[in-house]
Amino acid sequence: MADLAREAGITVRTLRFYRERKLLPAPRREGRIAWYNEHHLARLRTIGALLERGHTLGGIAELFSAFEAGRDVGELLGLENPLVPPWSEETPVRLTPTELADHFSGDITAENLSASLDIGYLAVDGDEFVHISRRLLDASTELVDRGIPLAAVLEAGRQVRAHADALADIFTTLIRTHVLSDVLARARAGEHPCPDEVDLIAGTIEKLRPLSKGVVEAELSMAMDRRVRAEVAQWLREQGSTTPPA
Repeated sequence: MADLAREAGITVRTLRFYRERKLLPAPRREGRIAWYNEHHLARLRTIGALLERGHTLGGIAELFSAFEAGRDVGELLGLENPLVPPWSEETPVRLTPTELADHFSGDITAENLSASLDIGYLAVDGDEFVHISRRLLDASTELVDRGIPLAAVLEAGRQVRAHADALADIFTTLIRTHVLSDVLARARAGEHPCPDEVDLIAGTIEKLRPLSKGVVEAELSMAMDRRVRAEVAQWLREQGSTTPPA
């Protein structure tokens, strides 16, 4: 227990408290010796990451219980509320440690696992991992297969996440300021939305989902065109060629 607490960066007292709250699976016992493994360490890092994001221990326990019972975590978090129709269409993926290793081979290190948990790509559910997105998992696997170290892929993912959050802030500011300002003003005044306003919120989100995706895809495509042309032009200059890039 002391070794596990030290690896997780917490005190033994905190670890015992998590055990008492049923946040941590029981260790494997051999006589009087309790053996903890990398799954316990990953669970502790998941707890730490969730606490940093503002979740309470009670809420974290509910999330773990939901996974173990096969419940829809989106439902648990209230994402089925008609006021907040889900924007993302991502599908989580459950993986055993062996299946996760099959995706990334020797790149499954303690550092990479910790980074994946910190970013939020992975969560721990008992003896399994849950990846947040099938598409992101497939993309990461493909990049690693092409020779890019998993650590570099994860760092790129962290940066993309930051830019994606900034883009989301731009779109939500537009919606909040120019589309739903009256509804939100009444909500701040303590008035409950009427059925028509509920429909307006849900309809606005539904209509703006493909628009926002289209804008981001178009801008990213054009940005990649500009960057690739610039990279090729730079390479030609370094080679002493005067032939413009095709």
